[in-house]
Amino acid sequence: MFYFRNMDLGKMFLVEKGAIISALAPKSLRIGNNVKICAYSSIHVSKNYQNITGFIHIGNNVGIGEYANLGGAGGLEIGDNCIIGAYFSCHPENHNFEDKTVLIKNQGVSHKGIIIGDNCWIGAKVTILDGTKVGSSCVIAAGAVVKGEFPDYCVIGGVPARILRKY
Repeated sequence: MFYFRNMDLGKMFLVEKGAIISALAPKSLRIGNNVKICAYSSIHVSKNYQNITGFIHIGNNVGIGEYANLGGAGGLEIGDNCIIGAYFSCHPENHNFEDKTVLIKNQGVSHKGIIIGDNCWIGAKVTILDGTKVGSSCVIAAGAVVKGEFPDYCVIGGVPARILRKY
């Protein structure tokens, strides 16, 4: 764990072998009670030392599978009681690219953030992109690439993800 002083960690927080957790900005990482981060996962609130932004808030009773990659530069919220499969990734920022006269890497980024509601089941290899809001009690099928807003109680899947059914 890096920048431990910037973390607010709940009781019964378990981090398995090889996981990296970093919180550059003060009070930028908040993890609830009874949370497990599985092996070789990476949680970085921000990787940009020139522009330290964002936060990651993970609720109570959350399990995140192996090899997850969570970024927080644009803000990431994961609700209570979520179960998340291996190779999960969240990217709450997007690179600007409209100016053809400037290299993409020099055009900066935009941030909208990601919100995942309570009691969600997120399958393996799901990718969630900036600006996404997933309602409570949703199921996201393995391999989905999720962008957009989704209501409570729906099954989401596909590339790009869409509502498969409501329950």
